[in-house]
Amino acid sequence: MHVDPLLRDALPARVRVELDRALDAGAPVAELLDRALAPLGTPACHLLTASGRTLARTATARAELPAPRAAELLRAGLGATVRVDGDGTVFDAWHLHLPEPERVPPGALRETAELLGRHRRLDDRRRAARADAAGELAAAVDAPVADAARLRTALAACGLAEAPAYTVVAAALAPSGGPGEAAAALAEALAHLPSAAHAVAGGSGGEATAVVARDPDAGYDVRALLGEVWPLLPACRPGAVPYAGVSGPVDAPERLAAALAQARHALAAARAAGPAAPRVAGLGDLDGLGALLAGVPAEVREVYRVTVLGPLLGTGRGAGVMLLDTLEAFLAHDCSWARTAGALGVHVNTVHYRVGRIEALTGRDLSRLDHRADLRAALLCR
Repeated sequence: MHVDPLLRDALPARVRVELDRALDAGAPVAELLDRALAPLGTPACHLLTASGRTLARTATARAELPAPRAAELLRAGLGATVRVDGDGTVFDAWHLHLPEPERVPPGALRETAELLGRHRRLDDRRRAARADAAGELAAAVDAPVADAARLRTALAACGLAEAPAYTVVAAALAPSGGPGEAAAALAEALAHLPSAAHAVAGGSGGEATAVVARDPDAGYDVRALLGEVWPLLPACRPGAVPYAGVSGPVDAPERLAAALAQARHALAAARAAGPAAPRVAGLGDLDGLGALLAGVPAEVREVYRVTVLGPLLGTGRGAGVMLLDTLEAFLAHDCSWARTAGALGVHVNTVHYRVGRIEALTGRDLSRLDHRADLRAALLCR
């Protein structure tokens, strides 16, 4: 393709003036992208986030890239990618991606990115105003005493008033990262979901909270849809592991506090569910005693553990560890004397003796189901 010499290093002055006017007039980002690249024949170009979400594309980029494919292209460095400057985080940064970089001179590409950067900064200021409203909503939801008027005002300020139902999502990153990163990660994930009106705010301890307006009759499953896009987030910040907990739907603003408690409990279960990996949990994932206990405050779990197992620890370090190991093996093998002995490599009589000591010290009878459940729960609280 022949490229006008004037375009080898930069966009023509006339085009820059027209683009500045369009930006000042509030032109959408897709229009700016098309008009900036029109003098070059409008080559295929996508404006993407690091998680693969398409923000805009030129008319010649006929198909929107699936998010996993777009994220893979950015990671692999295929084509040319230029980051658009802005005040956001790694989770909501903008990237210009061209599959055929030879069609756009470096100067023209740089100026296009700068133009979109100015649009991004205007958008950042608008989002900052929305973030203030979301912060007020989060504070109202988390207030010690529900204030219906305050909740309704905050919902209206976020554009979420009069929704048939709401879902609350709590999210966190490990390691936590900078201020607001969990909120940015959650906002980026929710932006992938179709028709999900929401407000996201950061909170204490690096946690983020989102209120999602939803129609319970539309078959819109926030937990399932978030689970599909959640694995894309680590591409934005390698090494970070995002977790989320999703509440059940509630049909009134006054019930949002209860939904937040559900979401936080599910978040704790997501974080405690094995090897570090991106995970979204909902109430339906609280399907075991360990998941249920994960949402109990750590200080409460510790009191319960010491109350139930403390007598074993008081027998001396070596003996206490031996009895705890025996108890764990005995319960894990369904209270089978023979299988427990085989797992521990000891005689069955030794297992009988140790179990007798455990029962005497704890006051629990391991032939009773409720007492076995007490001891199993205490072991899970370690």
